[in-house]
Amino acid sequence: MSFKSIINSKLSKRLLNSQIVKFFGTTANSTEPVLTVKQGKLKGAVEKIYNGDQYFSFKGIPYATPPIGKLRFSAPQAPQSCQGTLDATEHGPVCPQYDINMRQYTEGDENCLFLNVYTKSLQSNSKLPVMVYIHGGGYVSGSGDSNFLGPQYFLQHDIVLITFNYRLEVLGFLCLDTPEVPGNAGLKDQLAALRWVKDNIRHFGGDPDNITLFGESAGGSSVLYHLQNPRTEGLFHKAIAQSGVHLSDWAQGTDGRSRAFKVGKTLGKDTNDTSELLEFLRGVPAIKLTKMTTNVLMNDEKHRGLPLHFVPVVEKKFENVEPFITENPLSSVVHGKLRNLPLIVGYNSSEGIVVLGDQIKKKEFYNKNPHYYLPREVARRLSEEKLKEFGDKVKKFYFGNEDIGPENLQSLVNVNSDVLFVYNIHRFLNLYSQLNKDVFMYVFDTVTELNIVKQMSGFPHAKGMCHADDLFYFFHSIMTSDYYEEQERLRDIVFKVTKLWVDFAKNSNPTPEGSSVTWPRYTPVKRDFLVINETFRTDQFPHKDRVDFWDKLYEEAGLPNKINVKSNL
Repeated sequence: MSFKSIINSKLSKRLLNSQIVKFFGTTANSTEPVLTVKQGKLKGAVEKIYNGDQYFSFKGIPYATPPIGKLRFSAPQAPQSCQGTLDATEHGPVCPQYDINMRQYTEGDENCLFLNVYTKSLQSNSKLPVMVYIHGGGYVSGSGDSNFLGPQYFLQHDIVLITFNYRLEVLGFLCLDTPEVPGNAGLKDQLAALRWVKDNIRHFGGDPDNITLFGESAGGSSVLYHLQNPRTEGLFHKAIAQSGVHLSDWAQGTDGRSRAFKVGKTLGKDTNDTSELLEFLRGVPAIKLTKMTTNVLMNDEKHRGLPLHFVPVVEKKFENVEPFITENPLSSVVHGKLRNLPLIVGYNSSEGIVVLGDQIKKKEFYNKNPHYYLPREVARRLSEEKLKEFGDKVKKFYFGNEDIGPENLQSLVNVNSDVLFVYNIHRFLNLYSQLNKDVFMYVFDTVTELNIVKQMSGFPHAKGMCHADDLFYFFHSIMTSDYYEEQERLRDIVFKVTKLWVDFAKNSNPTPEGSSVTWPRYTPVKRDFLVINETFRTDQFPHKDRVDFWDKLYEEAGLPNKINVKSNL
């Protein structure tokens, strides 16, 4: 059964169950909670987690003015006041997107800037730790909805959890290099959500002075962009980046202006005038602005890295325009411009499983052109001769004298893991920890029935934990809820894993005194980390031989791995 058909089956089951509850009533406290926030009154719902505890759910709360009409592509504006009482019992529409998991268009609605708050207390003096999650999806798909990001696992612990939507792909990351569309509208949506949380979370029992920002993949890289942005000062106090950092190619947009004109041409508007292009794109149906990345790929981009190019960009500075990113991420880290907050960063043991299918289809191409494994950041610094030399080194290191292909599955997993995720996570940690002593590293290596992405990848026999598999240990999902409810072993693992994150949110330490294991802080010398599996253990410098290999290549290319080195960044 395909990923798409399983999701549709699960959704149908959930819809049927919800209809039964609506017809017969619910055994939970039927009193609908109503509270007042800055914009007006909200009516939520009372729901239950697996152990029977009740919690309060407020969904579909607008955190910005709908970004429609003339506001398309613009930075979000403050939310409007609610008239009467807003029904916050259902999610708001998702943002228009091409869903990369379902492989289908999701029309959604441009009026999609909504957030969801889940809490076990509505007492303003409770001061519960607050955790705000930024969803992944390559900046092209995803939402904060509870079908995949259910709060039940985290709410076994005493916190407040927030999830939200933000604009995606062209709608969220079009860049014209003009004051009207400087880029990064999707990141500015995230900032608007954080500001809403800071202003209102005490009404949900949360502590506005103890907020942890966390995210996975694109969400993880977003977290680090927020650390880089001085305008987020005071909006969060700890951070977690899972399987994604902003040093990676796929998290950094290039050639935004020319890419925007290619979008116009693809849709039938061939012009060199930015004002004319903007007027045209504001009139295009939103769904036509999705899956645009594949239509505007340059030749090199068709084979190098992930096909993600409507993503964050370094903005040009304009008078009276509040920018989000003003400096290259690497330069920002190297010159010590990220805020020093307690931080967890890590990755899954076999991230690269997620692209195996595509890689095997293109095996002949990569056998002839292994230099396409080199990240854009490295490749652009090399001559044609050096590019070939570096590519041969990569092939030799990972595959020896053998060909790239399914017969060398683990080597294929390793090279893609390292190029797309692992190496830049190590590189970021090494740089950032030279200034910040409050950093923790992990490698997630748990393999159970909850590893649903690997199961659906077509390579369930591959070793390790696939990209995005970790999400199903943190969030209740329609894909894995049956496994969780049927097996006490899985419920125990989920409880222990979420407790690490919650203890960090509470104490700035994921394993406080009295824990069964002590997770040591990461340093550039020892590189201590926690292996997250069914029995936690600590170790030093994961995948050292692979990291050392890429360190040497990056050094040869003139890319820094030390703070404050002289560079032409």
